[in-house]
Amino acid sequence: MAISRRDLIKAGLAAGTAISIPSVLRAQTAPTAARTVRMVIGNISVFDPVVTTTDSTYDHAFAIYDTLFGADSNFEPHPQMVEKWGVSDDKKTYTFELRDGLGWHDGTAVTAADCVASIRRWAQVSPGGQLLMSRAADISTKDNKTFTVTLKEPFGALLYILGFNGPFIMREKDASIPATEQVTANIGSGPFKFNHALAKPGVSVTYDRNEKYVPRKEPPNGYAGGKIVKVDRVILESISDEQTAVAALQAGEVDYVAAPPVDLYPVIESDPNLELWVGDKWGVDMFVRMNCLQKPFDNVKARQAMLHLVDQEAMLRAAYGNPKYFRTVTSMFGNETPVSNDENTGWFKKGGDPEKAKQLFKEAGYSGEKVVILQPTDWAQGSNASQLLAATLKKIGVNAELAPSDWAGVAARRAKKDPVENGGWSIFISTDSEASFGQVIANNILPMNGDEAWYGWPKNDEYEALRLKWADVETLGERKALARKMQRIWWDHVPQVQVGQFVLSDARRKILTDLIGVPSLHPLWNMQKS
Repeated sequence: MAISRRDLIKAGLAAGTAISIPSVLRAQTAPTAARTVRMVIGNISVFDPVVTTTDSTYDHAFAIYDTLFGADSNFEPHPQMVEKWGVSDDKKTYTFELRDGLGWHDGTAVTAADCVASIRRWAQVSPGGQLLMSRAADISTKDNKTFTVTLKEPFGALLYILGFNGPFIMREKDASIPATEQVTANIGSGPFKFNHALAKPGVSVTYDRNEKYVPRKEPPNGYAGGKIVKVDRVILESISDEQTAVAALQAGEVDYVAAPPVDLYPVIESDPNLELWVGDKWGVDMFVRMNCLQKPFDNVKARQAMLHLVDQEAMLRAAYGNPKYFRTVTSMFGNETPVSNDENTGWFKKGGDPEKAKQLFKEAGYSGEKVVILQPTDWAQGSNASQLLAATLKKIGVNAELAPSDWAGVAARRAKKDPVENGGWSIFISTDSEASFGQVIANNILPMNGDEAWYGWPKNDEYEALRLKWADVETLGERKALARKMQRIWWDHVPQVQVGQFVLSDARRKILTDLIGVPSLHPLWNMQKS
């Protein structure tokens, strides 16, 4: 049962942490029904997974949309919306037939034309989609339930690309909107329906069980298998203050809090109603991303300076505190993926090398240009790391300036290619799943194809030629060799700088069970509330 304010304060003091619940939160939070789940997993400001790669947007997309294929816990693709598929004898034509029972939340039927339009829109921005379109001769419908992908040459990675970071299927009219413009209809065919009437941007968004959704019969496994919804409603609360979120969890006002701060673990562990839970066993990697289009980081020497400047352990302590949960990273592929390696990592030095960094900034011709660091004020770990980075840059004479905003502001501003004087940026800090760095052709961050690359827009043709070979390499040994060649160029070109790997727990009330663990995200299906 929910504990009183007095008991909550006692628990916080016993753990050496002050906890408070503002009266405004209590006033807005009515008692929840037995089959309603309230979660704090991030603020959703953009609802279109083609426009942004933000985790909260992907959580939203997996709730209301469905996918052609889904990746299991080993990143193997399995049919999801597809009932059956086949490939021609020459391996150049794939035929996909949709399963029965697929319908949009507006009552209309899902068609093959919806799938083709969604693939084409997604492929404009997704690295895997871009690769697919470069290999495709044609993608077209055969009938209302069937479409084909005709290739120029055999392309064995097709199903993998559709299954890992593949397209969320939208209505044809929504998928006809340019990839640079946000789809706002929020009408999908997935296991949850977006509740437009209860949407309160910046406060909460609500999802209702799609009673007409027909799940697959296979058991759930990652994003594959049956997406069975066992609750009636899920409400995603936006609570930026971490102590407030944990206090709400203890009071029973929410059921789940993603990534609470490490220093509140004792509070959570001491509460008999709560439990820490690791949904992403791989953890995530934090990194510093630089704008390769604007000064000073349009000069490779300045980017190399950052490689020597960052003291990973100091940054990780500032972000996460307890070293029990983090470790340094030197490979662009993370610590634990099958292709992690030590090629061209001689730059790593415990404590960093600020003098070397200072010299490289000088060689870059740095002359006092403002370096704007986007600081996410509602993400404590990212905010703390940003502040330390700014202070470290100032110590070696760089004109660093923090630009504080919530994560929605960071996500919007990082898309701008303008100079800092016109609202652009120089640096932002972000994270991605450790596991995803091993998924080379589908990872959004790894391309260096200029304007088509992820934020920062690095460009290196030699590297890109190697990355694109990945789709045609079949053995792990060949991939390891290719990964070493890619990493040699990566750390010479330096599109970003590693900060480190960390594995953190989420916190849940014990009455919330059967959660599905995946890298970085939070599937809403399968969980139940006893």
